[in-house]
Amino acid sequence: MTQLLKSAFCGNSLLFALLGLMLGAGPLWADWNNLLLGRPSIQDEIVERQGYALGYRESAEQAAWVCYELTADEVRLKVCDRNDNFRPDPRVDTGSATLDDYRGSGYDRGHLAPSADMCWSWASMDESFFMSNMSPQLPGFNRGIWAQLEGCVRDNAVAAGALWVVTGPVLDAGLPTIGSSGVAVPGAYYKVLLDREPTPRMLAFLLPQTASGKLADFVVSVDQVEARTGLDFFSALPDGEEKALEAAVHPEGWSLKGGSSGHGASASGSTAPLCKGLTRKGASCRNPTREANGYCHLHQSQAPGGTQVTPSGGADAERPGQCMAITRKGTRCSRRATQGGYCWQHAK
Repeated sequence: MTQLLKSAFCGNSLLFALLGLMLGAGPLWADWNNLLLGRPSIQDEIVERQGYALGYRESAEQAAWVCYELTADEVRLKVCDRNDNFRPDPRVDTGSATLDDYRGSGYDRGHLAPSADMCWSWASMDESFFMSNMSPQLPGFNRGIWAQLEGCVRDNAVAAGALWVVTGPVLDAGLPTIGSSGVAVPGAYYKVLLDREPTPRMLAFLLPQTASGKLADFVVSVDQVEARTGLDFFSALPDGEEKALEAAVHPEGWSLKGGSSGHGASASGSTAPLCKGLTRKGASCRNPTREANGYCHLHQSQAPGGTQVTPSGGADAERPGQCMAITRKGTRCSRRATQGGYCWQHAK
């Protein structure tokens, strides 16, 4: 019932939450699993949504962290475009920042969970524009290296099948503020990535607002980000595994070129040709593909001599070795199957 409600009302998260409560399903946002691997801080007000969860820091009038899982299928699937529906967050008990706080400040309303990571759902896209998901960023930073880093995350999610992402501002004491709400202006931002399969690995970035140049210059250990922010990332991991991963700095094997929008680019950041296939609506497929026949994994049945049948779920088409589970977001799990046809999470 929960999945049916989400599918039917993904454009209106409040509506399907209320319907779920009336039908006895409980608060549906508790099902969205964005905090499966732990809360970075227990001191912040938690707001969990379809596409991400955040910890709101009232003293700074912004989130101290935003956490979500980004899968390859979510990057590839473009259900909707950016809608720019910036507005205060009604679920922040103390009241979030407002548009007036940023007006005339010289700072961008910089996304923490990027809208380009949320194109797979109308609800997740719309919710990415709540002001609780914004932080004051210099225009050159927000539209420059920060946007490159966001593209880098999407490229790596496609390459890995799925990544866990935690991102946010460094909320030092005594920061300058903007607006009547007193929105703190951070001097730096971080992103922490976790790839669980096949061998767990982490990658972290710490970037000052003045940063420019190569992303590789801002790679640090997760321990360094934790020391700077006071947060504890992925605390649900076994202690020994967490400690080893967070102390290491191993950028090799990751794409650090960035700049991809998530559509039409390969995991290495280079342009890949788009699929020759047609969607069920007759439109050209927008998925990038490296297949020799020019068709992506969803449209192999359309290739000359193709035998694969595309399931009605579209982006949920099965790939060899893919987990058989359906996620709580209603999409096919894109992780590799390791145990009896299921990935490490869904085998439990």
